[in-house]
Amino acid sequence: MNDNSKVVIALLAGLAAGAALGILFAPEKGSETRDKLNDSLADLKDAIKERAEDQVDQINDLKEKVLATIKTKVGKAEEFIDDEITEHA
Repeated sequence: MNDNSKVVIALLAGLAAGAALGILFAPEKGSETRDKLNDSLADLKDAIKERAEDQVDQINDLKEKVLATIKTKVGKAEEFIDDEITEHA
């Protein structure tokens, strides 16, 4: 996990904690407080899920780049070996 991801996760956690504390100390009925807290937690879950999906997409992109690079290098190595075999045959 890179530093930007850690910062975003920490920010989201801080926002969730702040929202939860604000809701808990607000002068409202318990059922309203629970509903607001549930809504805040659902929003946090959605934000974390979205961030995780972004990270998975980035990892998949990196994987594709690495595979393409490896395939290119293997292809060049095969050509080199074929040329060497042809020259020495």
